[in-house]
Amino acid sequence: MPLLEARGIDKRFPGVRALHDVDLHVDQGEVLALIGENGAGKSTLMKILAGIQPADEGEILLDEQGVFIDSPRRAADLGIALIHQELYLCDNLSVGANIYLGREPRKRGLIDRAAIDAGARRALAQIGLDITPDTLLSQLPIGYQQMIEIAKALSTQARVLIMDEPTSSLTSEEAAALFAVIRELRAQGVSIIYISHRLGEVDQLADRVSVLRDGENAGELERAEIDRDRMVSLMVGRDISQYYARTAHQQSTVALQAQDLVVPTWPRHPLNFSVRRGEIVGIAGLVGAGRSELLQVLFGIVPALSGQIEVAQTPLALRSPLDAIRAGLALVPEDRKAQGLILEMSVRHNVGLPGLYYHRRHGAFIDFAREAKDAQAAIEQLSIRTPHADQTTQHLSGGNQQKVVLGKWLALKPRVLLLDEPTRGVDVGAKEEIYHLMEGLAESGVAILFASSEMEEVLGMSDRALVMHEGRITGQLERADLSEEAIMHLATGRTA
Repeated sequence: MPLLEARGIDKRFPGVRALHDVDLHVDQGEVLALIGENGAGKSTLMKILAGIQPADEGEILLDEQGVFIDSPRRAADLGIALIHQELYLCDNLSVGANIYLGREPRKRGLIDRAAIDAGARRALAQIGLDITPDTLLSQLPIGYQQMIEIAKALSTQARVLIMDEPTSSLTSEEAAALFAVIRELRAQGVSIIYISHRLGEVDQLADRVSVLRDGENAGELERAEIDRDRMVSLMVGRDISQYYARTAHQQSTVALQAQDLVVPTWPRHPLNFSVRRGEIVGIAGLVGAGRSELLQVLFGIVPALSGQIEVAQTPLALRSPLDAIRAGLALVPEDRKAQGLILEMSVRHNVGLPGLYYHRRHGAFIDFAREAKDAQAAIEQLSIRTPHADQTTQHLSGGNQQKVVLGKWLALKPRVLLLDEPTRGVDVGAKEEIYHLMEGLAESGVAILFASSEMEEVLGMSDRALVMHEGRITGQLERADLSEEAIMHLATGRTA
């Protein structure tokens, strides 16, 4: 019988129907993968099961008994734990304090630090993380912090563990360790609802797949039926015949060139490379290779220690991102919520932000007509799913938020587009749309330099790839030479 079941769940937000008559069940000791495009309602359904949001209609059953889950604490008491896609941790506290935050064991009225230490060590050992509970969270990289979220959930002795994109910040080694933990938990009878856009992970882990599309049930696949084509077909309602839309373009003059560029994070390795107009160049490498740091220097966020950057063969003096924008550069950052958007503002205002200076009227006034025009153009060009341009950006799905970030820069018609993890946390349908957009921009003569941790993305979209290891470029691969083996050879420090 199902351990946890949701029946007829409905949920509405202002202007949006998130869920309609959705059913879901997970059996004891089962890994159920929940997939769907951004905006399909996956995270909303999980928040309802975890007590973060109430359903407008429907019922939830645990062990075939109706339950009312009105808070995360109530969900935890019932044995339901949610690991969020976004981190909910305090970086000024230790690892142990984060694992037991809000439910600290007490002894004689005081926090029992020995019990926290012992419990945290057990949770960390369960996920194979070799750090001590007194380690300050701020000292850990983002991948380790994601693992702490998992340890935090495991420490509650949950019967149902909901994982929302748990590997989005993990290296392949950390992800493999997590998969081993998931399989062990399944063997112990723990039920797991696993949400991921990475269909390869779903194929590896899932006993069953449930698909949502536009807030409704789109179908299920049993273990023997799970393959990528069937999952994609149920998710998007169409066949994606050409996922990576790559054709050869005429590459003309050099649009961006770096000569002996020294990034502060890796001062011993000067970097030399170029990107031509109409060319898509990928930056590959393992976590910590220096890809994001390079893009931040190119955009003027972090000053270079030395070296020269040229745009259209003109030396560029970078004192701030404003200098980069004036030269025709644009950066879509890795963390769209913290660095790419003001979530409390509307789509229209977010799209208009970069052009406030350039499109002002009478020297100091916002050109609202131009702002509205640019926002509508972005909505149409990028197929942003929003009821209107004045919709608050935080109410959009992750994929549509990413499109807003892209749209605000395209309104300025950049010469060079810098993309840091352009499809992170984006569903398969939105990925295809972003790839087609990159292809179209390259065809129009825009130079694109993008960093990605997804090997398939680098292989599928790059005309040429730069491979980095510990801050240095260990090699460049032309499209004809691109392969997973060749990239990993260079990414692990061996030179061409």
